[in-house]
Amino acid sequence: MRLQVKLVVGLGNPGPEYRNSRHNLGFMALDGLAKDLLLEFRLDKESRSMRTTTFFNKEDVILCKPLTYMNLSGESVLKLKTINKLTARDILVVCDDISLELGRLRIRAKGSSGGHKGLNSIIKVLGSNEFSRLRIGVSLPKKKQDVSDYVLTDFSPSEKKTIRQALDTAKEAVVCWLKEGIETAMNKYNGQ
Repeated sequence: MRLQVKLVVGLGNPGPEYRNSRHNLGFMALDGLAKDLLLEFRLDKESRSMRTTTFFNKEDVILCKPLTYMNLSGESVLKLKTINKLTARDILVVCDDISLELGRLRIRAKGSSGGHKGLNSIIKVLGSNEFSRLRIGVSLPKKKQDVSDYVLTDFSPSEKKTIRQALDTAKEAVVCWLKEGIETAMNKYNGQ
């Protein structure tokens, strides 16, 4: 009997210049989860990602941070999906969302990209939008600023406390998804 495998993908851009940017909330959430679980990310050349694996709730769990830059994130996801014989429903993607208020969470079983280029890449290469996604709100820019530039900015000092709390809650939501499934995670964490 084959063990069940789950893939949790945190979206972001590689490189120190993006480390604390709004667009890197997926990376930040997975970094926090890996730290809590005493896991270390390692380079996986085959999937072009930073990856770590653990055994959790009687399943193998892969945490992945694509190194392809946001617009090509789907390439890493497809490679890991294929290697591990996953279905789209075995995947949870964690990312930022400008349409949500700062720090607000929304978890869904499937859906559109909502204009998010990383999600769009994953939907395109998988040929499916049937994977779970956990979005963390970064709000719209307050002043007239190009959205593409805005998501690459760092959080202001006044925003950092809200984001730290949101990342802690996001880690809990990922664990809930792994333990109890998407429906329970949606009921517990939507709107937080």
